[in-house]
Amino acid sequence: MTLLDEVSAARRQLVGAGLRPKDAAYDAEVLARHALGWDLATYLCRRQEPPPARFESRYRPLVQRRAAREPVSCITGSREFWGLSFEVGAAVLTPRPETELLIEEALALVPDRDAALWVVDVGTGSGCLAIALARELPAARVTAIDVSSAALDVARRNAHTHGVSARITWSQASYFDGLAGDPPARADLIVANLPYVPSAATTVLSPEVKDHEPLVALDGGHDGLDPLRTLVREVPAHLAEGGHLVVEFGAGQEDAARALFAATPDLQLLSIVGDLSGIPRAAVIRRH
Repeated sequence: MTLLDEVSAARRQLVGAGLRPKDAAYDAEVLARHALGWDLATYLCRRQEPPPARFESRYRPLVQRRAAREPVSCITGSREFWGLSFEVGAAVLTPRPETELLIEEALALVPDRDAALWVVDVGTGSGCLAIALARELPAARVTAIDVSSAALDVARRNAHTHGVSARITWSQASYFDGLAGDPPARADLIVANLPYVPSAATTVLSPEVKDHEPLVALDGGHDGLDPLRTLVREVPAHLAEGGHLVVEFGAGQEDAARALFAATPDLQLLSIVGDLSGIPRAAVIRRH
């Protein structure tokens, strides 16, 4: 039996557990590489060889955990975002590919990557947005806010891993409560990926999400937009004139989000951006 045979058997097991065939194939391979400690190139070169010693004893328990619908990111303890590896776990939301839209749109707003900007990340979670922006904007100072001390612990470790700890200030607070001042200081750029799942829908999410990710990072209130309402109400006091807000929202929430932005006189909606499937997922807003 080759290594590929083992991975193919794992794929079939995962399909039988309810995963889509494409996801099962990807997850079976990722777990194999994790068990082996190999990068993709090594795996592709050696997958027709017999499995190394003790591979099965390491690999099969991982596959069993995935068959029980534990997310791959929780099994491996990491997730890639913006080309960087982030520690994840039960304390934080696993970064999603669509959230990279916020990085793309934020960077498009910065003509000089070496400018001394102040960036605020509201609801930082794993720190993926704050850290990616700190790496892309080497002269920026970043404030990362989260209500969860456990999430901030994860984010701090990720910042240390990626060498940007010195430029990120961490604040355990709700929204902008950690930016007290009279008058309050105003950021050049605010990014936010807040909870946006309607409360009633949190009970019918996939087991990977419902059973393994923090509810506080998912539940957006009765229609999923309560956190965004609070953010938009508070943003004008903390965003510089001409500064920008880049925010993510849920599928199907575009119309409600547009109405919310239009009802806030100090804010101008510049664009709504779709994900790779064309689903509107992010808004770019300017403060007058």
